[in-house]
Amino acid sequence: MSTRDIHDQLQDIYGIELSAEMVSKITDRIIPDIKEWQSRPLNPIYPFCFMDAIHYKIKEEGRIVNRAAYVVLGVTLDGEKDILSINIGANETSKFWLGMLNDLRNRGVMDVLFFCVDGLSGFKEAINSVYPKAQIQRCIIHMLRNSFKYVSYKDIKKFAADFKSVYKAPNEELAFVELELLKDKWGTKYPYAISNWESNWDVVSPFFSFSDDIRRIMYTTNIIEGLNRQFRKVTKTKSSFTNDTSLEKMLYLASMNVIKKWTQRYRNWDLVLSQLCVVFEDRLVQYL
Repeated sequence: MSTRDIHDQLQDIYGIELSAEMVSKITDRIIPDIKEWQSRPLNPIYPFCFMDAIHYKIKEEGRIVNRAAYVVLGVTLDGEKDILSINIGANETSKFWLGMLNDLRNRGVMDVLFFCVDGLSGFKEAINSVYPKAQIQRCIIHMLRNSFKYVSYKDIKKFAADFKSVYKAPNEELAFVELELLKDKWGTKYPYAISNWESNWDVVSPFFSFSDDIRRIMYTTNIIEGLNRQFRKVTKTKSSFTNDTSLEKMLYLASMNVIKKWTQRYRNWDLVLSQLCVVFEDRLVQYL
């Protein structure tokens, strides 16, 4: 609830007049908890990390400005999900993400096997500068959406059906062959829908080297988009926030509620971990 909502509820139910400003001061008592949570030590390694940003409007010096809530979600060696970091900054930039990545390292994260991200320019360079051994996986769903923007509505179903043969291929070699066949069929009509995949193949293809259980985790950022939907659910009544702190408080409280509901680890996690140990034995075994 916003401070105004709390003010109205107290007045309606109890007849108590408590200003929104006083409610804000009372809720400021959680700020030390937020700071402690944001700086808490993290695990030395995470098999998977998902990074995304969600955008809000903030009141600043009498005008409305855009802000991004930068979110990092990790999967532990036990197959459990955890929100590693949420920080409020200027509109999404690779420079801010670089700061976030350095913060993860300073809090004890020495290695990440896979970063699953969207297509922000400079993402790859920022990740490589802090975690040079990490593999970067572009979200396949985002890639498809970007391609569909160039395709006529009447061709979308056929185009999408044909594209399944690419990302459902059993290995990278066959996937690239299917992409070439797709290019022969659709490339003349929709060149940009295909070239997007060709130019990003190095960050699209890593998941082809793994089993379906691992692919399901890494080929889409749906997990963090689901988290963002929970954030939107609790912030949808707010057209803008009075400051960064008010947004930070609401996202922190929402995060604590979401984490409580994450009681199950990933499906077939034992199989996933055993396969990761075969491929990344030198990086994983020391932490098990």
